[in-house]
Amino acid sequence: MRRTGVIDRVTQACICASLLLAPITATQAATEDDPWEAVNRPIFKFNDVLDTYALKPLAKGYQAITPQFVEDGIHNVFSNLGDVTNLANDVLQLKYHAAGVDTARLIVNTTFGLGGLIDVGTHMGLTRNDEDFGQTLGYWGVPSGPYVVIPLLGPSTVRDGLARYPDTYTKPYRYIDHVPTRNTVFAADVIDTRAQLLSAEKLISGDKYVFIRNAYLQNREFRVKDGEVEDDF
Repeated sequence: MRRTGVIDRVTQACICASLLLAPITATQAATEDDPWEAVNRPIFKFNDVLDTYALKPLAKGYQAITPQFVEDGIHNVFSNLGDVTNLANDVLQLKYHAAGVDTARLIVNTTFGLGGLIDVGTHMGLTRNDEDFGQTLGYWGVPSGPYVVIPLLGPSTVRDGLARYPDTYTKPYRYIDHVPTRNTVFAADVIDTRAQLLSAEKLISGDKYVFIRNAYLQNREFRVKDGEVEDDF
């Protein structure tokens, strides 16, 4: 059963997109998953320092001054825009039921939800899917390759890192010609994403690098296989 990923949506990965995976604990990963650890760790440290002294304070300030209903509305707008990416990858994976659900969500939330400010679709039982091109490649059998930490972008794998570019064609930023507007929307998206992760930081235990690496890799496997993963426990 499926459950429902300057900086590029930057810190969803930069800090831990994978922190959303609450049940995962930091166990020692097999070395074959991370053959480039000697390079990855310094890049991780750079990203972590950047987050600690720049992005995290911005996210905390944003939450402090923004009323909850406004924050929820902004987050819903960006989630609605993200449904375009979900829909495109639903189709590429031949998941037609999921494509239908995400199409309905886009129509309902954009119209009745005032451009996505209100998540009407979820209240109607239209559960949001979570797909990207990295998952699409994995669905068709492309191996993930080694774990890699990308400067500013954070945890990834070779497959998922390369797959980021095709997904940009479904993002609104590519089609906004007015640079100040594009940068403002982009910055708002990054800060909103980081703010959503603040409460998840308490889940980290032990070696932060290892925890995030393992959480990311397990999260990606779970998503690529639509939850049908082998339970080692």
